[in-house]
Amino acid sequence: MVFNYQTNYDRGYVVEYLDSNTSKRCEEFILLPAENLWHEGVRGFLYLLALLYLFLGVAVASDIFMNSIEVMTSKKRTITRVDPENPDHVVTIEVLVWNETVANLTLMALGSSAPEILLAVIEQVLVLGEDQGDSLGTFTIIGSAAFNLFVITSICIVSVPSPDVKSIKEFGVFLTTTFYSIFAYVWMLLVVQVISPGEIELWEAWVTIAFMPLFVLHSYAQDSGWWCHKCCKGASVSDEAGDKPAIRVFTHHARKGSITGHAVPGQELHMLEAAHRNKTHQLSDQTDTESIDSKHGVSKHGDTKVFARARFRHAVVSAMTGHKPAKRHGSAGKTRMSDIVSAVQGIQDVSKKGLMPSYDQLYGKFTFSSQVYEVLESKGQLEIDILFHRKIPQSKSSGGLQIMNGQTVMMNETAVDQKFKDVSVEYETREGSAKAGSKFKYTSGTLKFAENEYKKTVTIPIIQDNQYTGNADFFILLKNPSSGAGIGDPSVGRVNIVDDDAPGEFQFQDSHVFAKDGKITVKIIREKGYDGKVTLEYSTHDVTAVGGESLKENDYVAVDHSHIEFKHQEKFKTIDVKVNKEAKFEHGQGSKSFIVTIKNPSVGAKVGKTATCVCHINKESLDDRIADVVADMEEEEDITWGAQFYNAFSIGGEKDEEGNNITPKWHEFLLHFLTFFWKVVGACIPPTKYMGAWPAFVLSLLYIGVLTLFIQQLAGLLGCVIGLETSVTGITLIALGTSLPDTFASRTAAKQDEHADAAIGNITGSNSVNVFLGLGLPWVLATMYGIAIDKPYKVKTGNLTVSVIIFCVLAVICIATLILRRKLVGGELGGKNATVKWITSFLLFTLWITYIVLSSLRAYDIITW
Repeated sequence: MVFNYQTNYDRGYVVEYLDSNTSKRCEEFILLPAENLWHEGVRGFLYLLALLYLFLGVAVASDIFMNSIEVMTSKKRTITRVDPENPDHVVTIEVLVWNETVANLTLMALGSSAPEILLAVIEQVLVLGEDQGDSLGTFTIIGSAAFNLFVITSICIVSVPSPDVKSIKEFGVFLTTTFYSIFAYVWMLLVVQVISPGEIELWEAWVTIAFMPLFVLHSYAQDSGWWCHKCCKGASVSDEAGDKPAIRVFTHHARKGSITGHAVPGQELHMLEAAHRNKTHQLSDQTDTESIDSKHGVSKHGDTKVFARARFRHAVVSAMTGHKPAKRHGSAGKTRMSDIVSAVQGIQDVSKKGLMPSYDQLYGKFTFSSQVYEVLESKGQLEIDILFHRKIPQSKSSGGLQIMNGQTVMMNETAVDQKFKDVSVEYETREGSAKAGSKFKYTSGTLKFAENEYKKTVTIPIIQDNQYTGNADFFILLKNPSSGAGIGDPSVGRVNIVDDDAPGEFQFQDSHVFAKDGKITVKIIREKGYDGKVTLEYSTHDVTAVGGESLKENDYVAVDHSHIEFKHQEKFKTIDVKVNKEAKFEHGQGSKSFIVTIKNPSVGAKVGKTATCVCHINKESLDDRIADVVADMEEEEDITWGAQFYNAFSIGGEKDEEGNNITPKWHEFLLHFLTFFWKVVGACIPPTKYMGAWPAFVLSLLYIGVLTLFIQQLAGLLGCVIGLETSVTGITLIALGTSLPDTFASRTAAKQDEHADAAIGNITGSNSVNVFLGLGLPWVLATMYGIAIDKPYKVKTGNLTVSVIIFCVLAVICIATLILRRKLVGGELGGKNATVKWITSFLLFTLWITYIVLSSLRAYDIITW
């Protein structure tokens, strides 16, 4: 039997003759005339290549979208805080306008999930008022959730090298988003199968969207500690007894599971004071700032932690398009106690009097060779001697004198110490104002002394950070000596790290500058040291010129308490101030002018002699301008589209240590060629510096929407040609294509970030947003349109119901696995035991394979549930 289909065009028509053995006729608006007559294998191959090419375009467009979101959510405001314990101490802090959790669960989640959400919305718009089968957008959302939770988490677990372990820092927020990520799919199941089987009602659609603000509010409340704050945080040392110091005594047999041993009040063996409000002269202004930040809920590093995942994703997309991102080395330090030793208390009454213990008092005990040590940060390590006071065997049988701890002792003829032969003692570093992983590397171990040994040396790595933070100290202590031996004084050593970084001196290069092309550019130079990041505050002040918010009725745009940051090894910066070209001379006053001042540099930096620069808006003669006519063409690109097009046309971008360009590799040329068209189209979008990045936000979203429309069409054609069910296409091919950038971004975050939040902490939040917005919006559109045409919105439930049930069951197993890892291994990612790490990773990957297989079998009616 032969079927014929006629398609009419403006200048004619096409008749297609298909026999009954041919696969069904595909119908999409992007089809070429008579394309159904092409060979199915050729069409399938071309559709697959086109889909992969479109996925590259979506990655580029999504990167632009994420950049605009990052600019919008990274806006800051300055707040002033007064320390309640020190009313005279006022600290000015820059904080993000957007709360970290709110930003992650709204705009950031929208940025990473935009393709899936737009696919569901566009598909629904195309079939409004029609009976719908399996929805590609719906199954893409479910498949993307499964891929993110199972596969990305599996990859992140093994990406952390052993024996490092990384855990989620904001575990309370993670539990909240996890609950909603499971609830979202349970709610979907209730809507399509239980409450109104096979039909979506208007109130169900609106309730689905309403869960979104409820979800964000609940997560924000958890993050702000409105309830259940401490139960989901790491253990911390608190001073519950008021001003009474908490004493920890290291006994010979510490309790199993205890970090510091038994607490025995009244004893004075090897005591450490854990006073929470200790105020000593060693604490720098930075430490005070951190204390005030914590009391007011301000995260000092919030601006770097909030958008870590976005930056990792941007780095991945840059690499995918032929650009080499700058390498970022995260901290992978060990877990630290929050409030630990700040000073060494008097160990013995005799030590307080400046006298050394006698030989008899120290015999058979371990001590440090000194109570205080000092080391330069640039030294890289510190060696500390640990002594065991014993009788050293003599080479002669005759008696003799031996100096023990500064005292002369008569030895017996056979001075062989039979009591202490092989002994051992444990040592461990503890944080003070210096933090492990930042200033020094946490070190612990056991020292074993043979019968003839009395001294061992311990090496502690000191971390050079190139950032001036002031001097800081930490402690090393002895504990748990072997049976029969003891611990003498000093058993605690304080190590003072001397910060020898030189942040430098800052001043203006010129004391007078003149306007050019409607602006005044002042140059700040850095001398006498270039270590670390330094922030300066700068302001403008009227002289004869009048400044204001705009140039409409003012001579220049005034700046008040703005900040400029010098990066590590950065030697100069410029400040631009817009001026009014039409500003007139005032009679008898000469040219109009104002001044720019710099002040309040970061800790350790200084302001030089030229801290004020006089800025002249206009000049009295042409001769004064001749020396200033030097055009900077490259700088002009930074304020136009030029820089974007330059980046779109360029390849590589990586530089060596000397600043020379590195020749791109072959795969970078290939990626640049494949993504060139998408990058050029993206360069047409306005830069994020315009209008608060809103034009970039809207147009990049439109860019993603257009690409998603073509993906929806090609996915339908591919499924039609090769006989792939819509649900299977959504949970496999489309889900993988839209999630690929996030996969590499999470892997990079797992390897480089200090915690697991940036790697897997946002997965559950994104999965929740996908349902509440990705399904809520299409449902609202379809139900409201159905009311307008008096037709209920029907959905196919068979494959959807089974797929959601399978996902929910496997998701619970996955979350339970992560929680068990947190309890047993110490964190969700990595692990000391590589075997355990790979087993859990394989388990999660198996969950994804199980989901794909069972859902596919149900789609083809091989299994019927």
